[in-house]
Amino acid sequence: MEQQNFNAETASLKLEQVKNEVAKAFIGQKQLVDYALITLIAGGHLLVEGVPGLGKTLLVRALAKAVGGDSKRVQFTPDLMPADITGNIMLDPATGKFATRKGPVFTNLFIADEINRAPAKTQAALFEAMQEFQVSLDGESHRLPFPFMVLATQNPFEHEGTYPLPDAQKDRFLMKIIAGYPSAEEEKTMVAQILNGNTGAELTTDSVNTALETDEFNAIKNLASSLRVDPLIVDYAVRITAATRETPAVETGAGPRGSLALIRCARARALLLGRDFVLPDDVKALASVVLAHRLTPSTESELEGLNGKRIIENLLSKIEAPKGITD
Repeated sequence: MEQQNFNAETASLKLEQVKNEVAKAFIGQKQLVDYALITLIAGGHLLVEGVPGLGKTLLVRALAKAVGGDSKRVQFTPDLMPADITGNIMLDPATGKFATRKGPVFTNLFIADEINRAPAKTQAALFEAMQEFQVSLDGESHRLPFPFMVLATQNPFEHEGTYPLPDAQKDRFLMKIIAGYPSAEEEKTMVAQILNGNTGAELTTDSVNTALETDEFNAIKNLASSLRVDPLIVDYAVRITAATRETPAVETGAGPRGSLALIRCARARALLLGRDFVLPDDVKALASVVLAHRLTPSTESELEGLNGKRIIENLLSKIEAPKGITD
């Protein structure tokens, strides 16, 4: 297919079409959809947390359908094995030879539903795929399709039957967003729409159309990665990330991957808003959703009710943003 050419304005219009398609299935919570799109534009992996019944899975399924490409969904359970995700090498009885059976992770958009219901050993099966974009089977590396992204949902870790995600895996998620309850008006709209000619027993994405072809999606990602970033904004992002390592409220702060993630997401946000340059506000607006899940609050902070999000917000209020950057 012919390579698509986009500028900031046309890319923003195309992404607006994606949001409109997602809105056909996932009602309201527009900021949540924006965060999810920013993660995808930045070429990262997304973790959505919330209590059961808030539409986390519906959001990622609708998003996967709207941005095109193949998608596969795996329900993570306590008895799920690593090979159920990555695949394995097995003997073919017909030929008497060993053959490679590729698992569901070999897709463009891998939906890991309730990822923290599986033990750490199974969760770790995604480490290589998320970082290296490949899977090793019996010592041989197999490249994953391009683009490749993990869209994962999880229940709050204090819920029964959940396992905490390993720190190494949390760090591989570019962004973690919290799915909250919809407003009263959004909930009424959702209920009316779902029950219109249906029993409401199952939420579907049948009404969602593909708004982006794979080549268009790749072109928009490439455009985002080429947006210019003023050195003062890079310095601002690094100062925010470094501050998480110095505050007594945190036992373990964010590493350099956090600074990179902030700039990647800031570029994507600028493009989503139709700009071809990054502002300090882009970094500030995304700092908590990009960095909070990379922190380990101290015991004292947890006793005081401080979580990663509040710690980041406190730091932002003390760190001066660069001024005079307008284009």
